[in-house]
Amino acid sequence: MYPEMIDQATIDRILDAAQIVDVVSEFVTLKRAGVNYKGLCPFHNEKTPSFVVSPSKGLCKCFSCGKGGNVVHFIMEHEQLNYYEALKWLANKYHIEVKERELSNEEKQAQNARESMFVVNDFANNYFQDLLHNHVDGQSIGLAYFRQRGFRDDIIRKFQLGYSLNERDALFKEAMRKGYKPEFLEKTGLCYRRDNDGQLRDRFWGRVMFPVHTLSGKVIAFGGRVLKTDGKVAKYVNSPESEIYHKSNELYGIYFAKQAIVRDDRCFLVEGYTDVISMHQSGIENVVASSGTSLTQGQIRLIHRFTDNITVLYDGDGAGIKASIRGIDMLLEEGMNIKVVLLPDGEDPDSFARKHNATDYKAYINSHEVDFIRFKTNLLLEEVGNDPIKRAGLIGDIVRSISVIPENIVRSVYIRECSQLLQIEEKLLVQEVNKLMKKSKEEKLAAAEKQRQREEAKALSNSLDGGVPVELLGNQVSAPPMEGLDVPPPPMDENGGEYSIPVSAPFPSDENGVSVIAEHTAPHPWEGSQGDGPSEQVDYSSFVPTFNKRKKAYHDKEVLLMQQVVRYGERVMYAEEDDEGNCRNVTVIEHVVADLAIDGLELQDAMHRRMLTEVAERVHQQDFSVSRYFFSHPDPEIARLAADLCSERYQLSKYHSRSQKIVPDEERLHELVPHLLTDLKLSIVEDELKQMLTALQDRSVVTDATRYMDIMKRYKDLSEVQRMIAKRAGDRVVLS
Repeated sequence: MYPEMIDQATIDRILDAAQIVDVVSEFVTLKRAGVNYKGLCPFHNEKTPSFVVSPSKGLCKCFSCGKGGNVVHFIMEHEQLNYYEALKWLANKYHIEVKERELSNEEKQAQNARESMFVVNDFANNYFQDLLHNHVDGQSIGLAYFRQRGFRDDIIRKFQLGYSLNERDALFKEAMRKGYKPEFLEKTGLCYRRDNDGQLRDRFWGRVMFPVHTLSGKVIAFGGRVLKTDGKVAKYVNSPESEIYHKSNELYGIYFAKQAIVRDDRCFLVEGYTDVISMHQSGIENVVASSGTSLTQGQIRLIHRFTDNITVLYDGDGAGIKASIRGIDMLLEEGMNIKVVLLPDGEDPDSFARKHNATDYKAYINSHEVDFIRFKTNLLLEEVGNDPIKRAGLIGDIVRSISVIPENIVRSVYIRECSQLLQIEEKLLVQEVNKLMKKSKEEKLAAAEKQRQREEAKALSNSLDGGVPVELLGNQVSAPPMEGLDVPPPPMDENGGEYSIPVSAPFPSDENGVSVIAEHTAPHPWEGSQGDGPSEQVDYSSFVPTFNKRKKAYHDKEVLLMQQVVRYGERVMYAEEDDEGNCRNVTVIEHVVADLAIDGLELQDAMHRRMLTEVAERVHQQDFSVSRYFFSHPDPEIARLAADLCSERYQLSKYHSRSQKIVPDEERLHELVPHLLTDLKLSIVEDELKQMLTALQDRSVVTDATRYMDIMKRYKDLSEVQRMIAKRAGDRVVLS
């Protein structure tokens, strides 16, 4: 429903302007790896980079979780946008004008809840800002409070701070006046429904407002601070969890800090909104806040995408330090380099920033920061004193922290340092650390084994349901052995004798009983090599009874064929003469379509069939590019599949290309594509034979003489076809 909102010419301009390395690097720290770039995947938690970005192809892909695509797909996945919104995001980044038409009522109704929630949050954010700067109460109360805190006007506008009137339904009434739906005010948490009368009321009334942004700057939540409290009202109220907001995956200020974190290769972690804002104002921009919660895996992953180095700033009074230490242990497990700074007594990051400029602030941090293990050890030592029981607990606590560190050298250094601090033998610490590491490894192996067993059980269930194992790519393809198969004996005829199985020609015959030979429009790889002349073709149709029939056996072969179609579909494979003697070029797409049609075959995957049909209709258009057509396809599933088919984890180095003279695929399409087609056909026949053997085990088939004989006859026919295809393919098909 969205693609027609932006014309194709504008989409092409956006795709031409959008450089995938430039876009992805806004969210992921990338490092060059040959001709590509690598970084930690933004879509799942990992320690070793497996997210690859190819600037030459304009694609990205995680070879661990599988997510990726072109630049539009990356933005769609990362920012949870639809195709249309992702294009607008890129157009805005590259200053490309997008002319939009007015949405119809049906299209407005078709907007999903997630999109509507973002729209409502954006309205509320603008509403709160407008009140702060233009309403008399906003200026005299809200703006006065921020200025009293020492915030400059430019910082107030940068962080989009706002004010909510001291009225319980002011936002609700304004939203209704503007035409926003109550359900989305409730879903975002901007309003809540009262128990006594079911009416919606504002959640953030009489408070200054702090919007929470995603990495790309979209508002997903709010925090509101009350200005006058009598102890009965919470100081801070935050948006509840919603479809677009998960507190454990967000960090306040990350949108404003991400570039500075990459530049300085360091992230400062503080607790609250005002800490972040004051440090920004003082000139320290690589700072984020956990918003009063202990660190979570999602937040750690967010930081780790930009840097390995993190410094945690604690208030001088030490409140909350012990509660947050357990969360920081997870940073060690991620392999991050953690430092801790304890500010002077009575100071917090906010107040300290208002008294110092960036140079002095950083100088204090550099001179007072200590590694986390030393900090934790000293902190706990002060608490346990000389109590031996507590001291033993302290040692166990420190050992647990050290045991999660993945790097051997770092772990060894910390063990030695703690040995001196705790006055305990280093050997004993090593033993305890190894014991915990062994236990952790066993638990992970046990979890992996359970997962493997679940997958095996699922695969077995699929197999029993009519599926067949997927063959490994690159294996030899040959006829399965027929000997030893448990094929039931044929049923008896009415006289008690066995039915005779008629021997029929596997190919259609003319009226004289001569096999009909269907000639290809292009030479096959086996023609001329076997001396058999033109290829004989089979009018293939399934005789297998209609039970749960699957096509898994040749799915991988079909994928290999579609890779060539998507990558090189518009390329010319060869030239041929038509009936009038004129020479015409035949593309990869035309050859594949014609070759499958001759045998009455079609691709088994519905998405593959649709893709082949679409490009076959367009291949003769001037300057048509298959990959570009699919990359800008309005159906995101097709576009992602095309991107996946074009993705390659490894590329051959220039050295090996020169020294071994390896011919790339695009230069051997006239050989590769026919080979892949032959391999696919052979797999189809083999799969059909397996299905027939399965059918012959069915008692209802064995007791039905007609069905049994039909299947047995077809089995003999296809066995001959299989033999001939394998012979033409040289008894082996090279897949790549």
